[in-house]
Amino acid sequence: MYQTFNHAKGCNIWHLQWCTKYRYKMFQHRHIIKFCEISIRESCTRNKIEVIELNVQSDHIHLIANLPRGMTDITALQLLKGFTAFILFRLVPEFRKRYPRGHLWSRGSFASTVGYTQLDIVVNYVRNQ
Repeated sequence: MYQTFNHAKGCNIWHLQWCTKYRYKMFQHRHIIKFCEISIRESCTRNKIEVIELNVQSDHIHLIANLPRGMTDITALQLLKGFTAFILFRLVPEFRKRYPRGHLWSRGSFASTVGYTQLDIVVNYVRNQ
């Protein structure tokens, strides 16, 4: 699980969480949840973020990810929130009725580093939400 670089080894594992604006329960239908999961995974692939665990709840997202070296949690959240909102507004036009200005995600977020000793506990927490 450690990444190897020119003269270093290490990992950059984060537990990221973000919510829909006003905590509206936008992800209640199975196909919309699937669209959200696919858009998050596509964003991660494009930005070389390794997904360890992903859980889409009705009004928020939990993601445990190994970020590339040098990428901060803030940058990762900006990339993920921006790309997923862009895709979801195109795949689910009904979202515009709830969010006419195109702001799907709230401004805030949660981010915490995860060490190898805690990884199993945090993965279990995300899976059983």
